[in-house]
Amino acid sequence: MKLLMSPSSPYVRKVRVLLREADLLDSVEEVEVTTNALATDLAVIAANPTGRIPALVRGDGPVIFDSRVIARFLDDHAGAGLYPHARIWEVLTLEALADGIMDSAVGITYELRLRPVDKQYDAWMDAHWGKVTRALTAINDRWMSHLAGPLDMAQIGVACALGYLDLRHDARGWRNGNDALAAWYAEFSERDSMVATKP
Repeated sequence: MKLLMSPSSPYVRKVRVLLREADLLDSVEEVEVTTNALATDLAVIAANPTGRIPALVRGDGPVIFDSRVIARFLDDHAGAGLYPHARIWEVLTLEALADGIMDSAVGITYELRLRPVDKQYDAWMDAHWGKVTRALTAINDRWMSHLAGPLDMAQIGVACALGYLDLRHDARGWRNGNDALAAWYAEFSERDSMVATKP
């Protein structure tokens, strides 16, 4: 199998961390592509009509895309248990919250990097940052017991979302008022899988 990926994408990083945690690096080749919303790599378009990464090219079936779909497939393939049945709805909900953080943070990044300065919409970026901060507060106030539990895909998703905030939006200070989450992330980010995938 081949994973079409770019190291700076937080969605890709989720899958790359999973590959390392589930010991799948011998089964999945990471193929780096250069792509963005305005200039999509042709290999990505061939794999995913929306032109988004990650995309998992399989030899025995159609290409799988969307990080959550790929993660579920690879977890099932490896029997890694990162989507435990006993906590499945909590895992999926927290993973969706992490992806929501990524969605808004990536949107802000595109606004800053792909639009001319005179066409950037500050109110739109502020609205998206508001979504990020509300999600962070919710995790810090209500989800820390889950983050302290056995490793699952929700934890990986949250950590990759926070890593992306550090990469692209560090100046906004996401740690302010989120002491428990910041402490958890400091420890989680030392995992070998996180260190190896840091953009």
